[in-house]
Amino acid sequence: MTLRQEHRAGEKLFVDFAGRTIPVIDPSTGEVRQAELFVAVLGASNYLYAEACFSQALPDWIATHVHSFEFLGCVPKLLVCDNLKSGVTTSHRYEPQLNRSYQEMAAHYGVAVMPARAYKPRDKAKVEVGVQIAERWIIARLRHQQFFSLAELNIAIKEQTRQLNARPFRGEPASRAELFAEIEAPALRALPEHRYELASWKKVTANIDYHVEFDHRFYSVPYRLVRQRLELRATASTIEVFKDGRRLASHPREHGRRRYVTDPDHMPASHRAHLQWTPSRLVRWAGTISPDTASVVEAILIAKPHPEQGYRACLGLMSLARRYGNERMGAACRRALACGAVSYSSVKSILAENLDRLPLPSSSGPTPPPPAHENLRGAAYWHEEA
Repeated sequence: MTLRQEHRAGEKLFVDFAGRTIPVIDPSTGEVRQAELFVAVLGASNYLYAEACFSQALPDWIATHVHSFEFLGCVPKLLVCDNLKSGVTTSHRYEPQLNRSYQEMAAHYGVAVMPARAYKPRDKAKVEVGVQIAERWIIARLRHQQFFSLAELNIAIKEQTRQLNARPFRGEPASRAELFAEIEAPALRALPEHRYELASWKKVTANIDYHVEFDHRFYSVPYRLVRQRLELRATASTIEVFKDGRRLASHPREHGRRRYVTDPDHMPASHRAHLQWTPSRLVRWAGTISPDTASVVEAILIAKPHPEQGYRACLGLMSLARRYGNERMGAACRRALACGAVSYSSVKSILAENLDRLPLPSSSGPTPPPPAHENLRGAAYWHEEA
């Protein structure tokens, strides 16, 4: 014995893929790709939506659902789907596990998902019949036509679907479209204000540099999360990072050439302090010690392909100044310039060996200027930058 199912208006939308495909020809290569046919059928009115896509994978599975809601202009209470992996990660009679993104999409539209039981075709009999009708009225009718793009195919499917929905039922005066307008549409709920944006989820670990990786790019998280397991949610526009369901970081998704996206608030205080330094500020600081110290800093910055590569050495000089005092630092830099050994390690060695206390070979006269070179900018350049 079989229980006859009664479908209340506005309650269920049955979704599935047809068993047959439609060929699409690439006009540039002649390659033929088989397009899948997605079918959605409302329970009470049998109002039908169909769309072609190139796969049954998650992005196409989600997109066809979103398009079907927009076609209806409203949403049902329940989605009844087959146990396709894109929608149901674990099939179970009592507690099926839904794909995270599919569940999130359903929540966005306020729809509950009820997977059909495995090997129970009666659970989704509406869509089974709908698929058969779609194969006869859409796939069969288009079989003699050639399509050179998915968009072209979907235009043809849209027209065939319109005709199918407008055709009266056999032995009945009403059509699917008329029943939808009369009994189904008033019972359905309004669409949300914004369309759902597909999100991908990924398990990640915060690296020692407090960044996580997605699509070969790296996004910062609070530095206290280093080496912790986190969840990353990615949409076309946003990257979000969660721990135990709580969002801890959010970044605009990077699609260009930049590999690292860093929020200064995620950095330790010492790293933020490092970012606050600029070439002009380093040279100004060095000038408060002595003109020779400023010359050493300028020479270190100029020697690098990019001034920022010399920041660490300049910050090392600041540390030496705090340790040995301004007077000895100035003398050490004067000796480094005289010897032509302008580097952090040279100045550190001079101070450690107390060479700054010894007189220079020719201590009379002013300190010789740095040698002329096309990359030498001089102190005025850094002050102009500031």
